[in-house]
Amino acid sequence: MERFTISIDDDLAHEFDHWIAERGYGNRSEAVRDVLRTHLARAQEQRDAEGPCVANLSYVYNHHERELSDRLARLQHDHHDLTLATTHVHLDHDQCIETVMLKGPVGTVRRFADTLMAERGVHHGQLNVVMVKPGEPHPHSHHHG
Repeated sequence: MERFTISIDDDLAHEFDHWIAERGYGNRSEAVRDVLRTHLARAQEQRDAEGPCVANLSYVYNHHERELSDRLARLQHDHHDLTLATTHVHLDHDQCIETVMLKGPVGTVRRFADTLMAERGVHHGQLNVVMVKPGEPHPHSHHHG
């Protein structure tokens, strides 16, 4: 493991320590590693729109909205190559939340998520993207799909 030292002003250090405590990090090093990973992953995502990713798209919608459930299902079927699974939960009499697990090129996944979230009646949409590296070949004989 490589060590390096940084200098920051007192106010920023106190604010960072407060953030660390809120999130339950054991020390500054763990927090700095996570912050760096997050920012480097975002930079990678912007550089490589065709890079592979997995993602979680969540959104709330009113299931009484005219034909919205059908439109959402049709969009997912039209993009079956990206859609791995969908979980649907009834929040109350009117509102539902869906979480859609996605996998594919990050640019394509983002465009699909934007299209889905732009549907009339969809609210509170959020996409969480994780860039993934293709796996290394391994010696066992079973097949991965």
